Amino acid sequence: MFNEKRKVIKPTRRIRIKDIAEKANVSIGTVDRVIHKRGEVSPATRDKIMKIIEELDYHPNILASTLASKKVYSLGVIVPEPQTEEAYWNKPLIGISRAFNEIQQYGIEIEIHQFKQNDAADFKAKAERLLEKPYDGVVLAPFFSRESKAFIQKLEERDIPFVFIDSNIKDSSKLSYIGQNSFQSGTLAAKLLDFSVPTDAAILVVHVAKEMDNQNHLMQREMGFYNYFKEKKTLSDRKIVTVEINDAAADHSFIQLENEIQKIGNVKGIFVTNSRVYKIAEFLEAHPIPDLRLIGHDLIPNNSKFVRNGIVDFLICQRPEEQGHQAIITLFQHLILKKTVASENYTSIDIITKENLDFYQEFNTNNYGTN
Repeated sequence: MFNEKRKVIKPTRRIRIKDIAEKANVSIGTVDRVIHKRGEVSPATRDKIMKIIEELDYHPNILASTLASKKVYSLGVIVPEPQTEEAYWNKPLIGISRAFNEIQQYGIEIEIHQFKQNDAADFKAKAERLLEKPYDGVVLAPFFSRESKAFIQKLEERDIPFVFIDSNIKDSSKLSYIGQNSFQSGTLAAKLLDFSVPTDAAILVVHVAKEMDNQNHLMQREMGFYNYFKEKKTLSDRKIVTVEINDAAADHSFIQLENEIQKIGNVKGIFVTNSRVYKIAEFLEAHPIPDLRLIGHDLIPNNSKFVRNGIVDFLICQRPEEQGHQAIITLFQHLILKKTVASENYTSIDIITKENLDFYQEFNTNNYGTN
């Protein structure tokens, strides 16, 4: 007869501040000052207490502390307004909601401020409205470079920590950036087209956006694209032309793009620097170009359709739900857990094709951001 041996794991006794104080032969107040880094404690006493904390593997009861303090931590979020229910900017909001559900018992409240994607003035207005409330931390998509820099200057003056998602402004005192490395994303696109487009053919870099000089992440993608060929010392051998299509929201036939293609001739590769690659795909569906390779960004329904029918060859994706989730968790770790957080937290750069489209969609639905 098989006798199963059972091992019962009992919880260990929780270490208290009182235990540390007794072992260090100091007052509870002295230990509390060391743990919370406030008040004056001699270096020798601090070192002694920290050594005991490490030996006893002490972890403060954060939930009990926050409940006792009754403090509510208020976080402000300012991101673009999704244009449809399936649009890209709904995904960070899903991640933010998931993070809130995980940490709301710690006294967290989150307020969302949304601005129109093609309206820098609306961003400025929403940012000013956000500043009317003394938030403990802010999550920001620095969509418009100039307006974002003016906004974060005011956050810095108020000593409010802020986290970037989607795009990064490097010369700022951000707490952290959560998102894709835009420069490397552009480099990857260049590499894919370098492998698949003949050297004697032309390649277009297409920006479908307004105020291009104010769109930080798109400029970084373009720089990464050109830098790939520069590093290979083949930039002079390639015919690469940048085209800006400013009126992205209008329903028109992309006459500007058609004229550029005809003027340049032998265009066999197009890199679209944002999620509006479906706009170019619509044009190519009506005006097909044999053996053309088309690359864009972000897995949204409009883009999935053209990946499936083969007009879009590659989508470069950046896990927006994970960005929203991790941004809130980063502020939580900094404000409440008092942890040091990474200043640059890059998400993976994923390549989606017709062959792995369905598998990636299933991953998004069930396991987004859990690996």
